[in-house]
Amino acid sequence: MILYSLRCDSDHAFEGWFRDAATFDRQRGRGQIPCPACGSTKIEKAPMAPRLGRSRADRPEPPAKPQPVMTAAPALSPAPEEFRRKLQELRRFVETKFEHVGPRFAEEARRIHRGEVEARGIYGEATKQESEALADEGIEVANIPWVPASDA
Repeated sequence: MILYSLRCDSDHAFEGWFRDAATFDRQRGRGQIPCPACGSTKIEKAPMAPRLGRSRADRPEPPAKPQPVMTAAPALSPAPEEFRRKLQELRRFVETKFEHVGPRFAEEARRIHRGEVEARGIYGEATKQESEALADEGIEVANIPWVPASDA
């Protein structure tokens, strides 16, 4: 797997994982990589720093003295209500910008991947086995927690 920093034509930055460079090129060419902020499929790779692995021999030795330990860490994750609100925003975005294909999700994703139908954003239902099979075929899917659209 390879991680790319990406940028849409509206200058929104985001990241994407791909099986290899050819998978990225193929999906971008078919318009299958939408910007999560605006939905644009005009995507380019953004400059990013390389991440080089080191052998154990190259790794620095741990410090001899124990380092001070923080007793209280700042909250790094949003409060549950903020997290829920963000998931509701994501749901509204998906429902507005993508086509709901229901239980036909795996079948339709394959048709798009093979170029049998026009590339477009879709969402629907798939079993864990269907999702794993799609990933094995090089078809990128994501499982999103589908929270109720409102608190009512």
